[in-house]
Amino acid sequence: MKVVCGLGNPGAEYAATRHNVGWWVLDAARRSWDLPPFRREGRARVTQGVVDDVAVWLVRPITYMNRSGAALASLRGREDFDISRDLLVVVDDTALDVGRVRFRESGSSGGHNGLKSVEAVLGTQAYARLRIGVGTPPPGLDQADWVLTPFAGEDEAHVLERMPEFVDAVRLWIQQGTSAAANRFNR
Repeated sequence: MKVVCGLGNPGAEYAATRHNVGWWVLDAARRSWDLPPFRREGRARVTQGVVDDVAVWLVRPITYMNRSGAALASLRGREDFDISRDLLVVVDDTALDVGRVRFRESGSSGGHNGLKSVEAVLGTQAYARLRIGVGTPPPGLDQADWVLTPFAGEDEAHVLERMPEFVDAVRLWIQQGTSAAANRFNR
């Protein structure tokens, strides 16, 4: 089983924000792979199905970004689940240009509160993440405020244009793992 967790914030006021790009990727993947609609399960909205003969769960925590890890607590200690191999967290990244992607097998949170929460709950930094670039804040704007703003028109169009590629990147991760996905998609 593979679990793909997209980080974001619940609520209509956050739907179009840069912080929710992880949810956008999961929504696009669900549609592309013809999975059932997301349903509430504990602290997340989930859907599951089979993608290329692999059981896949898509998880959207509904705990708000700073407590995202709570939605993944049930994975800790499962004998049939290897966090370092079977979990991918999709997250926004202000250090990357809009629409740029970067896979990592492990590493620090880089100051991202959602990743800090995941690390704290799982007790490890050894899990894959797919960082989607949302651009750097303009001078004078706090990073926390920046990620809670909607994409500008051209930035949103660029991200939406690249969405099929993001879904393909997640699919390659499911099939072949982080190294293969990084070799093909990191730029």
